[in-house]
Amino acid sequence: MSNAVSSLRSRLVLAPAAAAVAFVDIALIGVFVVVGELNHGVSPVGQPLRVLDTFAPFLLGWIVASVLAGAYRPRALSSSKAAAGVVGVAWISAALLGQLLRGTALFHGDLTLAFTIVSVGVGLALLVPWRVFVALRGR
Repeated sequence: MSNAVSSLRSRLVLAPAAAAVAFVDIALIGVFVVVGELNHGVSPVGQPLRVLDTFAPFLLGWIVASVLAGAYRPRALSSSKAAAGVVGVAWISAALLGQLLRGTALFHGDLTLAFTIVSVGVGLALLVPWRVFVALRGR
């Protein structure tokens, strides 16, 4: 048990810029959700609770996966190679977890292969270049 606690604590050592980077990460996930809802005829202004209900499983997935992957540790924010790898693994895990949550009675939507593929691909296209940019900028 103490090894597991030590491992989790080491993943929670945050880089100084972690809060700002996390804010943009979450905003990009929000952009993915809002654009998707708009493409399906859902108005974020007219149906904000539906949009939040779509966003929530991906946010929960990101919180869990990013912490476990160490996405806010100094190395993931300072090395472009580490950033791409860590954020890629974190988002794939987060998207899969988000999709699984959508397949439960807790959230609307369902678990479909097509949306799983789209969510993984779009999330990677948004998050990985952003995090590589952050790492290159920090050098």
